[in-house]
Amino acid sequence: MRRRHHFHIDHAGHSVSATVQTGRTAVVEVLVDGKETGHATTHHDHPVTVRIELPTDPPMKASVRATPGPGIPRCVFEAPAIEPHIMSPRPY
Repeated sequence: MRRRHHFHIDHAGHSVSATVQTGRTAVVEVLVDGKETGHATTHHDHPVTVRIELPTDPPMKASVRATPGPGIPRCVFEAPAIEPHIMSPRPY
């Protein structure tokens, strides 16, 4: 059965959202300020890292590490010079 899980974090004045669709093949989509900037698939519960860029001056490289399972999926936001941050789940 496929389910969609949503996560969010604000960083450097930008909105970063991730959607993890679980199932046999998990799909991860990452949006920055409402625009899709990264996409990845993985099988079963294997973690996947989606590399993104924040539209700062100069652009800042970052990534979202998604773990589809087992259990409830989770996402971690990673950027240079900061500790990884767990992204907050969203109920929609």
